[in-house]
Amino acid sequence: MGKPTGFLEFKREVPQRRAVGERLEDWRDVYQPFAEENVKTQGSRCMDCGVPFCQTGCPVSNVIPHWNDLVYKDRWEEAVRVLHSTNNFPEFTGNVCPAPCEASCVLGINEPPVTIKVVERTIIEHAFSNGWIKPEPPKKRSGKTVAVIGSGPSGLAAAQQLNRAGHRVTVYEKNDRVGGLLRYGIPDFKFEKHLLDRRIAQLQAEGIVFTTNTNVGVTISVEELRRSYDAIVLCGGAESPRNLNVPGRELKGIHFAMEFLPQQNRRNAGDKTDPVKDIIATGKRVVIIGGGDTGADCLGTSLRQKAASVHQFEIMPKPPLERATSTPWPQWPLQLRTESSHEEGGIRDWALTTTRFEGDANGNVTKLHAVRVGPPPNFTPVTGSEFSLDADLVLLAMGFNGPSKNGLLDELGVALDARGNVSTDREYMSSIPGIFSAGDMRRGQSLVVWAISEGRKAAKSVDKFLMGVSSLP
Repeated sequence: MGKPTGFLEFKREVPQRRAVGERLEDWRDVYQPFAEENVKTQGSRCMDCGVPFCQTGCPVSNVIPHWNDLVYKDRWEEAVRVLHSTNNFPEFTGNVCPAPCEASCVLGINEPPVTIKVVERTIIEHAFSNGWIKPEPPKKRSGKTVAVIGSGPSGLAAAQQLNRAGHRVTVYEKNDRVGGLLRYGIPDFKFEKHLLDRRIAQLQAEGIVFTTNTNVGVTISVEELRRSYDAIVLCGGAESPRNLNVPGRELKGIHFAMEFLPQQNRRNAGDKTDPVKDIIATGKRVVIIGGGDTGADCLGTSLRQKAASVHQFEIMPKPPLERATSTPWPQWPLQLRTESSHEEGGIRDWALTTTRFEGDANGNVTKLHAVRVGPPPNFTPVTGSEFSLDADLVLLAMGFNGPSKNGLLDELGVALDARGNVSTDREYMSSIPGIFSAGDMRRGQSLVVWAISEGRKAAKSVDKFLMGVSSLP
């Protein structure tokens, strides 16, 4: 504990966001730089609790008090070693994680919690800028081969761990670039892609092979992979979007969020998109159905594309401004969260549901009809609360129903759980020996930090399956 009175002397401080007018004109990170001296001060607020609930709140069990103390003492190189001991990609979580660790911080019981996420992000950036992040190929090879299907955070974590255990690892990605959700699901203003590219370069230098434009179960058969590899890890994510089955859903101009968001990421990467298939919010009256992170991403993207107006609707009631009594510390709190996109414009509304869409003679959506509803679980319509809203573009951001069943999972024939995810045992093995699963494909739609945790745990189980014992953490 670097400064025993730090939590009494210093207030919580976080990086400031750039001015709204400025950031709406580009796709760069919304946050301003934050001085390392300020980060050291924030690290000193950590109380080094006897029972560090922050670690139990963190899905990868980051050793948070330890690296907070090291940062305060200006021992950055040691801090990044501690950070990497539990998290392969702290720059991913340091940018996009909602920080359940901070919700579990003991200081957060009666004071603003320690700025754990900021400290984490600064540690890894300090390490990259000083050249401390270098390829770490294994000293010897095991002679075993593993195929990882999907290059999102769970697939990347599993691949790096298995490669470092000495196995030959090939990662299969159906898109043209590696990264999965990180590449095409998260807007650049939340996660700039050079952060991903530099890590991919490290993994390649360590000996991991990436095969893109390869949709397993479609462009390459599952049987071919089973013949070629000693084990397979399914990390394909939860890509089946939840639909809105109401009259008028077939009208043009109604799209899933994950049809809309990847297009802009491709444009930012310099790709040419098909004008016929382009989904652009420019000059349109946009309605986003879904109040979560994906909906907020659609909001920020629509505003940067200069939409005429944007409304974001949520079926759940508006959360309280402070932690709800139903979610006491150290649980993840039910409370209103304002993302950077919500500061930038648009209108948010809660406790309503769409009843139907209306269109013109050409089959284009022109209007959304909705009604106010009561609380869950019944969401009973409120009599007389019906209303309509003009709309040219409707984006469905209502979450996901699990992994896509076409191709890979159908061909494999692995057992699925009640929610349609790949069913595994406690060792992350599916119903077919030698085939494992991790991340959203196994647990359902979740956080990047959970995906990394699952990838690491699955890798340990694969290593044990191949070698009889595993020394992986």
